[in-house]
Amino acid sequence: MIANLIFSLLLILAVVLFTANIRHIARNIKMGRSIRINDQKPRRWKTMAWVAIGQSKMTTRPLSAILHIFVYVGFIVINIEMLEILFDGVFGTHRVLAFTGAVYPVLISVFEILAVLVILACIIFLARRNIVRLRRFWTGEMTLWPRSDANIILVTEILLMSSVLVMNAADGILQIRGNEYYAAVGSFLISDMLHPLFAGMSDSGLVALERSTWWFHIIGVLIFLNYIPYSKHFHIFLSFPNVYYSNLEPAGKMSNMPTVTNEVRMMLDPSAPANDVAGEDGAVETFGASDATELTWKHLMDAYTCTECGRCTSSCPANITGKKLSPRKVVMDVRDRVEELGIHRRKNKGDLNDGKDLFGRITDEEIWACTTCGACVQECPVNIDPLAVILELRRYQVMEKAAGPGEINATFSNIENNGAPWQFSSEDRLEWTGN
Repeated sequence: MIANLIFSLLLILAVVLFTANIRHIARNIKMGRSIRINDQKPRRWKTMAWVAIGQSKMTTRPLSAILHIFVYVGFIVINIEMLEILFDGVFGTHRVLAFTGAVYPVLISVFEILAVLVILACIIFLARRNIVRLRRFWTGEMTLWPRSDANIILVTEILLMSSVLVMNAADGILQIRGNEYYAAVGSFLISDMLHPLFAGMSDSGLVALERSTWWFHIIGVLIFLNYIPYSKHFHIFLSFPNVYYSNLEPAGKMSNMPTVTNEVRMMLDPSAPANDVAGEDGAVETFGASDATELTWKHLMDAYTCTECGRCTSSCPANITGKKLSPRKVVMDVRDRVEELGIHRRKNKGDLNDGKDLFGRITDEEIWACTTCGACVQECPVNIDPLAVILELRRYQVMEKAAGPGEINATFSNIENNGAPWQFSSEDRLEWTGN
C-alpha cells in the first residue's frame, strides 16, 4: 500500500512538472507573430501521415532510416507495456494484462524483440557519433551540450530497455519456481535467454532484482519525460503538428507583404482605396524580422522541433564549400533566443525587450551565404524551414536597415532608376547590337 502511494505521488509530480514545462514552451512559441494555417486540410493530413508517421524523408539515408525505425516503432509499441506498469504501480497488481491468456507472452516477446532492436540501434548511433565521428555531428554549433544531450538520450534508452529485459528475466525465474506473487503467465522470448545469468540467485534476491529494475524503469521514464522538454528529443511530441502545419508552397517562395502590396497598388491606381495593413494581432507590419518575436509562431515551432540531426547542414551547398552558413545553427539560434526571451519575460513581468536580437547570434555572413536552393528544407525529416527564417532576416536587413551587400543594393538602385538590374539606361541597353 505504501509503495502504491509513493508511486502515485511520483506519477502525479512527474505529470505536473511535465505539464508546466509544456505550458512554458507553448507560451514561448506564442511569442511569434500570429498567422492562420487552416488551408488544404486533406493535403496536410496526408503530409503528416507520410512524413511524420511514415518517416518517408528518412529513407534518403537507409542506415539511419532503419535504425531510427527500430527506435521509433519500439518507442510507440513498448509504451503499451508502460500502461501495464502504470496500472500495476497505482493499484498494486502484477502484470494486469495477463488476463489476455496465450496472447500475453507473445505480446511481451514482441516488446522484448523491439527492446533489443532499440538497444542495438542506440549502440550504433553512439558509435557513429563518438567513434566514427560523422562530420555533421561535430560542426561548430554542436558544442558540448548538444553532443552530450544526444549521448544522454541514447544511453538512457539503452538503460531503460535493458531494465525491462532484466525485470522480465527475474520475473520468469520466479514464475518457474512457483513464487505465489509471480503467477505463471508463459515464457518470454528474449528474457528467457537471460535466465542462466540469474539462476543462482535466491528467491529473495530475484524479488529484489525484479522490484529494483521495475522501479528503475518507471522512475527513469518519469525523469526522462521531464528531461525531454529541455532536449532535442522534444521532436517526439512536436514533429506531428509541425509537419501538419508545413509550408506547402514551393521552398523559398516569399509571401507578399500587405504593406508593400498596398503601396504598389496605390502607385498603379491612385484612386484605389487604401487597405488596412495591420497584422492579425493589430500591430503595424514590420519588414522582415530582427528578433524571434517578429518571426511567426510556426518558425518558433520549427525551432523547438529540430532534432539537430544535421541533415540540412550536410546538404547545404554553402556549408559544403566552406561558407559559414549552417542551417541547423540558424534553427538552434532561434530556439536559444526564444528561450532567452522566455526567461527575460518571466523575470520582468512580461517585458520582451532585453536589448538583444537574433543578429547577436546569426551574422550577416551566414544569412547572405545562403543560395536559397531549398536543400535544407528538402532534407529535414520533420519539414523544418530554415530558409524561411533566413529570408526574413535578409528582408529586415534590406528593407529596414538598408544594410544589404553592395551588389544587391546596386541591383536595387538599377531596377529603380533603369527598370532593369543593369547599370545602363533603357535607351542605351541595345547599343551593343550595333558594334
